[in-house]
Amino acid sequence: MSLIPVTILTGFLGSGKTTLLNYILKQPHGHRIAVIENEFGEAGIDNELLVQDRDEQIIEMNNGCICCTVRGDLVRILGELVAKKDAGTLHFSRVVIETTGLADPAPVAQTFFVDEDIGQRYLLDAIVTLVDAKHAPAQLDEHHEAQEQVGFADRILLTKTDLVEHEALLKLRQRLARMNPRARISEARHGVAAIDDLLDIRGFNLNAILEIEPDFLSDVSHEHDDDVSSFVFREQRPLDLERMEDFLGGIVQVYGAQMMRYKGILNIHGTDQRIVFQGVHMLMGSEMGSAWKDDEVRASKIVFIGKNLPREILEKGLAQCVVDITQTQSV
Repeated sequence: MSLIPVTILTGFLGSGKTTLLNYILKQPHGHRIAVIENEFGEAGIDNELLVQDRDEQIIEMNNGCICCTVRGDLVRILGELVAKKDAGTLHFSRVVIETTGLADPAPVAQTFFVDEDIGQRYLLDAIVTLVDAKHAPAQLDEHHEAQEQVGFADRILLTKTDLVEHEALLKLRQRLARMNPRARISEARHGVAAIDDLLDIRGFNLNAILEIEPDFLSDVSHEHDDDVSSFVFREQRPLDLERMEDFLGGIVQVYGAQMMRYKGILNIHGTDQRIVFQGVHMLMGSEMGSAWKDDEVRASKIVFIGKNLPREILEKGLAQCVVDITQTQSV
């Protein structure tokens, strides 16, 4: 029985993992992919951002970080997937695991070697790490997880390269090559990358990992910094997009350094389409998403991840962006 290849897609907060995963799912590569999504915080957004018009199996894990508190859930989900495949109720040829941006990939990779049942059915094909060229220098300086994501990578894909000068990009490439000389470095522009750099690359080499981390198969401990937290803003009433952009534009000028990642689905007054909103530190933007379905509850949900987040200020400010429907109808 052939082993099912698994790709671990990792990268720090805001590096573009979901955008790249959407690209993979849309390509005519002939693979049937089961996706396991993991997000940091009480509620997930990425599952709603993924394409929904294909028959891929998408499983969301947002009750903790995949590399520590929910690792048992990962083993359970992988076991359930293969049981359904054997029973003929689910058809897939590979698995992609998208980790939270705060995940250390080592404990995730360990799963395929220390759990006998998983190791007999799955093959860890590669760890693909996305690196945000704009924010990577600071992230690599400040966050151990960002360093681990680069160190364990079999492929490194640079994103947002159009936002940095040539010299800065060259310096970053050199730094990444020093940190991990065995990983090939390429670019993913606006979520587009060569499929050959992502699937069936047989890049994970256990012996090479054991050389840099001799305790890889035995050390399963992992903790996150307590100063990184998240919260979710929810609102079913429609929002005024202009007011919201003005408010958040001012917020990021003051608190942008603390706002590591923020993303959401917005219910905007005057449009029948959801708005996809995303930001990293002081960079933010929005785009039109899919249309709201007739039987769907229109609601906004924004996840904020960062250090010492100004939660009260954000919640009060966003509440001021709510459109009073009764007032607009009477005008």
